[in-house]
Amino acid sequence: MISAIMDLAPSYLARLTIGLFLSYLAVAMPLAVIPIFVTQWPQFGNGWAGLAVGIAFISTILTRNYAGTLSDSRGGRLCMRRGLTIYIVASALCALPGIAGLPHIARYVILIAGRLLLGFGESLTIVGMLGWGIGLMGQARAGRVLAWTGAAMYGAFAAGGPIGLVLYNRAGFLVLMLVAALLPLVGLGFVQSVPTAPLHNGQRKAFWSVLETIRWQGIAVALQGVGFAALGAFLSLRFMHSGWPYAGLGLSCFGLAFVAGRFACGHLPDKIGGLRVALISLAIEAAGQYLIWLAPSPLLALAGAVLTGAGCSMVFPSLGVEVVKIVAPHMRGTALGGFSAFQDLAYALTGPLAGLIADRHGYATIFLFGGLCATAAFCVVLKLLNESLKSARQIET
Repeated sequence: MISAIMDLAPSYLARLTIGLFLSYLAVAMPLAVIPIFVTQWPQFGNGWAGLAVGIAFISTILTRNYAGTLSDSRGGRLCMRRGLTIYIVASALCALPGIAGLPHIARYVILIAGRLLLGFGESLTIVGMLGWGIGLMGQARAGRVLAWTGAAMYGAFAAGGPIGLVLYNRAGFLVLMLVAALLPLVGLGFVQSVPTAPLHNGQRKAFWSVLETIRWQGIAVALQGVGFAALGAFLSLRFMHSGWPYAGLGLSCFGLAFVAGRFACGHLPDKIGGLRVALISLAIEAAGQYLIWLAPSPLLALAGAVLTGAGCSMVFPSLGVEVVKIVAPHMRGTALGGFSAFQDLAYALTGPLAGLIADRHGYATIFLFGGLCATAAFCVVLKLLNESLKSARQIET
């Protein structure tokens, strides 16, 4: 039975990836729309709109431990399917503010509740997919699972923004969120026939103990996430402030390079080691951030976006492979949940911090900050690689 599952594992991973892509559109489509929708209400400005978008990250961070524990103890299949079900409920709840006649404060409270629930669903879905996929593919191919998971997520981000805006402009917020509620149902259909992965038994450790074990990998991925988040939030403003055309192309260049990197290089962490791939990736990301900072023209800034996307692409899966190596199989989901929380925290903090930098020093300086963070992450990974090589030499002698 286990041998048959392993033979079919690549096709199962493909089904999980397609199911995640379709379902994650429910997360991606409303992101660009919510600020527009909320700021149309009297006395609801950008701050309230930003809170409605960002509060889902807080929910995700706070529920990573629960998601990891559920994946380890009950299986990634149950965890992911439960997360997709919550996507459906959360999107349906977020559709209610689109009903005409509701007081604006009631609309906002309902929207916040739906976004919090969506963040919980995201935590379960992603950790469940990672646990399910690695359980089916085996630890030796964990890098491919991590790479494909990210490709599905960020592919959905790239496609979801334009689709969400078109639906909103043509049919309104209510229809947009109802479509968002239907997509995870389709995703559930895609993963329905994928079997449960074998569970591993063993003594569980406290979540904080696991975080201590993976802290350096987590710090590196958090530092890497600064450049990613800064580019997503401020690259268009960097173009507009400089008077450059093609502001909308920056995110497209980044997204295409990111997804292409995941599919082209997803096998490399398993083949040559996650630390080596992460080291090269961080050097490329840092170069991209510095190029955007110093760029005298839009074409060079777009080249910087491509380099940033290519560099960011493989850092999470590469370091994730190292996380999987240093924890017991029965703690894998908990470790990956904690590892993801480091990146979530970076995303949550980068926006406000980068905004303060822009207010004082201009938009270009944000990318100097992103480059310095990527350089710091490079130093952390170099330290880990040197320790790994030293340990290997000691074992050989």
